[in-house]
Amino acid sequence: MNIIEDLQWRGMLKDSSNLSLLTTLFEKPTTIYCGFDPSAKSMHIGNFVPISVLMRLQRAGHKVIAVVGGATGMIGDPSGKSKERNLLDEKALKTNTEAIKNQLQKFINIEDPKQGKVVNNLDWLGKISMIDYLRDYGKYFPINFMLAKDVVANRLESGISYTEFSYMLLQSIDYLKLYQNEQCQVQFGGSDQWGNLTSGLELIRKVEGSEAQAAIFTTPLITRSDGKKFGKSEDGALFLDPNMTSPYDLYQYFYNVSDLDAITYLKVFTFLSKEEIEQIEVEHLAQLGKRIGQTRLAEAMVSLIHDQAALDEAKMLSEVLFKGTFTSLEEHQLLSLLGSLQVPLLQPLPLEDLLVFVNAASSKREAREFITNRSISMNGTIVDQLGMMIDKSMTLFGKYTVIRRGKKLYFMALHQY
Repeated sequence: MNIIEDLQWRGMLKDSSNLSLLTTLFEKPTTIYCGFDPSAKSMHIGNFVPISVLMRLQRAGHKVIAVVGGATGMIGDPSGKSKERNLLDEKALKTNTEAIKNQLQKFINIEDPKQGKVVNNLDWLGKISMIDYLRDYGKYFPINFMLAKDVVANRLESGISYTEFSYMLLQSIDYLKLYQNEQCQVQFGGSDQWGNLTSGLELIRKVEGSEAQAAIFTTPLITRSDGKKFGKSEDGALFLDPNMTSPYDLYQYFYNVSDLDAITYLKVFTFLSKEEIEQIEVEHLAQLGKRIGQTRLAEAMVSLIHDQAALDEAKMLSEVLFKGTFTSLEEHQLLSLLGSLQVPLLQPLPLEDLLVFVNAASSKREAREFITNRSISMNGTIVDQLGMMIDKSMTLFGKYTVIRRGKKLYFMALHQY
């Protein structure tokens, strides 16, 4: 199975400018690029869709270029936006650009520049004067051509500034520059980037001639089986930075996806072969309660995005949470597990009052029922004594009380007195 067939089987090739040409280009080593927006200091799990495609292409023997938009990030891509983006200041943008470049270099082999590069488009766009921009590039873009693009047309009613209107020109210049200087013949992006991608292709043909060998393709928008946006947890986006989204949280997200999504994501993200995934699917569907597909997916994603040590810790924390035993954890591990549940406590409280305070019970009467029924554990130990005073002497690390109600509900008090 060649790379085109592999992408199609995985559901990762949606549209292309010329599938026959794309197939021909991929029959020998070629150069492909994809752009990444430095609007935040970390990429999120949705960005891992194009990253995984770049990795696949590089492993198939092609040269890949990841372009971080240090220049286009100053403008803001209007794709998928209903209003103008708040522009970042130069310092924040520079910080984000470096952070994104460092993240990309974890996944793309850049040791040999003939195999891969991570570059910043500010290096060339920042050198173009306004006059050169208008004379050398703007003249190739008729207004009616730009207005017809969905990325612009969808914003005409709500309004779009000239700044964001011109974004497609800048991205088009990226493709032209890479075509000229790096012999880059393929660009790809998400399906919402089709207008920008075709504009770049059009600029190459106008500047280099209609016979220029260049192509584009898009990857589909990945959604969950319930139609909701992929890559969101209850707390928001899932970031690739472990300090923003812990490996444990990433593991739990993929472990808890639906049965249908588990197989879809195994195809999209992992580097397991078609045969391996089909075998997992057979076992998965035959024993749905065992979450075979979800387990393989969660393990693959954490080890791929982080490393084996992060995966081992995520699995250990999952086991601790399942058993309710916390005394073996280090403080940062406890916070990784339950830190978002912390409720500040300013004085010692009787157990019944503490349960109400952290919302483990709706009333003292209900709290007493939970306690007498032995449904409450504190820091891993069942507590059944009414009126028991809970103070700092009974906490983990001198400040945390972890309450477990039943098998799955957790609460945590942070003693601050």
